[in-house]
Amino acid sequence: MRVNHHREPMVYTVTDAPRPMSEDIGHRQRRYLMSMAVRTGCFVGAILTAVLGAPVWLVILLVVGALFLPYVAVIVANSGREPTASAAFDDPARRAQNPDSGQRPEIGS
Repeated sequence: MRVNHHREPMVYTVTDAPRPMSEDIGHRQRRYLMSMAVRTGCFVGAILTAVLGAPVWLVILLVVGALFLPYVAVIVANSGREPTASAAFDDPARRAQNPDSGQRPEIGS
């Protein structure tokens, strides 16, 4: 008995291509700059809250944020390229069906 293992050809699309390196670098630079802006806000906030007499826990929290955000920002910025989702043209209902096994009936036989 012969089992018919029919495979459909793989279809590659333009949307499977990765983002250009310049776009990826720009995205990582924006993330880094936003993180550094938050860090600057923590630093300025720590100084202002200490001068204005805010609770000590708030000053410590802002100082800790200002100290550790540069490390986190560098790790995130240097994490590399992000994977992109692949475009799929197949039908989700079709993926849920089990493939038929065995020989397929011929038309007109």
